[in-house]
Amino acid sequence: MTETTNIVRLRQPDTIDDPLTDILRAGARQLLAQAIEIEAEAYLASMRELKLPDGRERLVRHGHGPERTIQTGIGPVAVSRVKIRDRGAAGEDRLRFSSAILPKWARRTRSLDALLPILYLRGLSTGDFQEALAALLGTDAPNLSPSVVTRLT
Repeated sequence: MTETTNIVRLRQPDTIDDPLTDILRAGARQLLAQAIEIEAEAYLASMRELKLPDGRERLVRHGHGPERTIQTGIGPVAVSRVKIRDRGAAGEDRLRFSSAILPKWARRTRSLDALLPILYLRGLSTGDFQEALAALLGTDAPNLSPSVVTRLT
């Protein structure tokens, strides 16, 4: 099959090509994966004394869960959680690993969950985007003067 060389792909209006944001997302993905791995290893280390009757460890790593996307302040970041299996008990005696960094059903960061109502109530209803953007970018963020916010809106 021959490939046509005279077709030029145009940038879609809803996509933004920002290499800096792509680098930040890749770095965030790596840091998040490392933090989750360290958290799982610390949990396993704290439970090393639990053994099965035959001497094997009761808790073992059991791979990773499916990759999912978490909405963050820099956009979507793909992550997968560590799975730990309890080989010694069933039912209510079973030990379960629950990550404090990445809860099992989380789809957004807590800061975004708190920010969305602020953005709506303060930004859209009152037109006070400066306070809403300060919640997103921080109070020390440069370029949040009233004239910049007016220009953005």
